[in-house]
Amino acid sequence: MLESDVIQANAFLTVTIGILVLFLGRRMNSSIPFLTNFSIPEAVSGGVVCSLLITAFYALSGVTIDFDLTARNILLVYFFTTIGINASLKDLFNGGKPLVILLFITIGFMVLQNLTGISVINLFGESAAVGTLTGSVSLIGGHGTAIAWAPKIQSDYGVSNAIEIGMASATFGLVLASMLGGPIAKHLIQKFKLEPSKTQPHDVGLPEEKEGRKIDAYTFLDSILAIHISIILGFTLDGFLNEMGVQLPLFVSCLFAGIILTNLIPNSLPRLTGQRWPSKSPAMALIAEVSLGTFLTMSLMSLQLWTLIDLAGPIISVLLAQVIMMLLVTRFVVFPLMGRNYDAAVICSGFCGYTLGATPTAMANMSAVTKRYGNSHMCFIIVPLVCAFFIDIVNAILIPFFLSLS
Repeated sequence: MLESDVIQANAFLTVTIGILVLFLGRRMNSSIPFLTNFSIPEAVSGGVVCSLLITAFYALSGVTIDFDLTARNILLVYFFTTIGINASLKDLFNGGKPLVILLFITIGFMVLQNLTGISVINLFGESAAVGTLTGSVSLIGGHGTAIAWAPKIQSDYGVSNAIEIGMASATFGLVLASMLGGPIAKHLIQKFKLEPSKTQPHDVGLPEEKEGRKIDAYTFLDSILAIHISIILGFTLDGFLNEMGVQLPLFVSCLFAGIILTNLIPNSLPRLTGQRWPSKSPAMALIAEVSLGTFLTMSLMSLQLWTLIDLAGPIISVLLAQVIMMLLVTRFVVFPLMGRNYDAAVICSGFCGYTLGATPTAMANMSAVTKRYGNSHMCFIIVPLVCAFFIDIVNAILIPFFLSLS
């Protein structure tokens, strides 16, 4: 629908375009070896190209395309629910030490990220508030945190264009995170000749070889039913937490709901479907891949890149410093402390994803890497727990502290 200079794409049309763009990314990856060799997610290949085309369309016509992203947010909940359903208590206990190590690395990185943002932005004569906004507020926090904090930074610290700076930083960070995670893992895997310690069923997507895929209509529908049951519990848990004053994204509550049900429902329990609870099943992995791929595609294709032009200079300078710092920490801190093995290399791709972009970006990076080289189940447990749960809590403490330096 066209309203003056804006084309409104409703939720149905947005999903349809998102699917087409995801197929575009798949065709690009199959035709351009560079993209596959460096494990660039198909959603990123297609989404970035679509965003550039929409930007060119705007430059030529002055018409904006506004996408309704309601369905995208539902897909995010679907995806993280599948991650919860795939998590067993044994996995969580095995991931205990690596999870704690990664959490402390991430907290230290968040401090460095803010210090880097403040130091570089000072060169442009801006305050510590702007530096924090270009640090953990918009990068490790993402678009949601930037939107949440921008009004306060604008009113309390006099940053009149806080929302524009926050969104620009989050957008550039998301694109860079999507494109750097795969190459980082590829470098580590090849340099140290790493490979999975054992063959594991995939958490997200199916392996590139086509053998062993046993999915029919009812196994697929059984997985959908398990996801919906978990989401219902997740809504209940979310409401309970809200009453206690604990604010978490809905997808985090649904992730925990999936973990709870997976560890409470015995495999021997009779179910109406006649099938076992579908934890770690091929159908669940397929749903996870579809949900994540479509979500990330819709996120990238909806970026309005032309709104970032005026802020490009300072933001790019800050991001360049942030990327250099991230690469150094990933190579010389994350990889050694996480064990210098294949799992550590996969975690490095995820670390890049959530420190510059967002939790789904981390998962997409790891998914692209593991589809090519082999799964790492532990990574799909500890990374979302660190970046989807603990980060928001730590950021809520760090942001006011660094803002107080203004």
